[in-house]
Amino acid sequence: MNGRPPHLAGLDLLASAVIVLDSDGRISFANAAAENLLESSLKALSRQKLTALFLNPDELAGICAQALEHKFSDLRQDLTLERAGREPLRVHSIISALDGADASIVVELRENVQQLKLDREERILDQSQVNKELIRNLAHEIKNPLGGIRGAAQLLELELPALHLSELREYTQVIIKEADRLQTLVDRLLAPHRRPHIVGDVNIHEVCERVRSLILAEFPVGLTILRDYDASIPEFRGDKEQLIQTVLNIAHNAAQALSERIETGDAELVFKTRVARQVTLAKVRYGLALDLHIIDNGPGIAPQIRDRIFYPLVSGREGGSGLGLTLAQTFVQQHMGVIECESRPGYTDFRIVLPLP
Repeated sequence: MNGRPPHLAGLDLLASAVIVLDSDGRISFANAAAENLLESSLKALSRQKLTALFLNPDELAGICAQALEHKFSDLRQDLTLERAGREPLRVHSIISALDGADASIVVELRENVQQLKLDREERILDQSQVNKELIRNLAHEIKNPLGGIRGAAQLLELELPALHLSELREYTQVIIKEADRLQTLVDRLLAPHRRPHIVGDVNIHEVCERVRSLILAEFPVGLTILRDYDASIPEFRGDKEQLIQTVLNIAHNAAQALSERIETGDAELVFKTRVARQVTLAKVRYGLALDLHIIDNGPGIAPQIRDRIFYPLVSGREGGSGLGLTLAQTFVQQHMGVIECESRPGYTDFRIVLPLP
């Protein structure tokens, strides 16, 4: 089996990375999961020192040295292993020494998925807070001079000579209309911060059905909306109108991205609900959570904006305002939840997770 020692071949069946080191700390064996984790083959890793793969090897080297001295039967510890030009590995390590003359060490590494998720959510939350402050300050800075520009254009229009009124009025109307357009944009930016949070009992399937009817009314031909509901999901306290707007913004974006498939008649949108258990949201642990997916079979989100889709004024569509997903994220966070996205050509999945009672 790829030149692996027969007595170690069974380790390839394990999901966790297993690495065997000799007494000098050099790699003598790595299972398939270890090759994936370290992004290198056993042939390339063989005889390298494990600690040489990382920029901060001291803690790992110290643990391995203690293992060789049999100071513990096995030691379990969370480690962050930094790598040149790559994301650091956040792992839970189990290190133990093998009995025998060859003085080998077994290192088991399990990616700390929960920690990765918490770090990502914390970054999203921090980014959202910065966005909200930026939007609020920018909107107020724009709002005040806009009123003055519009008022000045109206006064100027009143002073226009009657002889050339029809010609010159066209220019003042451009100023007034553009000021009004910017005013509408500013109002939309400030809307989530002004509007009161109206809390009541919410049935998520009523929300999905309302959005489904709105989308089908706008796209009656060529688009199929499938429902995959978990009927056991209980009602929860929330702002129904905000949640309708959240799901509608995402579903409407998806429907617009599906324009080519709608023309060919094979566009598909899926509303899927499930119950998630033991979920951590914004560092708070919940026993139950709503897991809502809005999935489409469109072209996917362009890679260059995929990491910025929740930023204000970022849009992947010609003429888009770039506010729909920003508002959706704001509303979800007001419900103590998170919103995530996975996208590739032919598949985009927006996932909303909200705590349940």
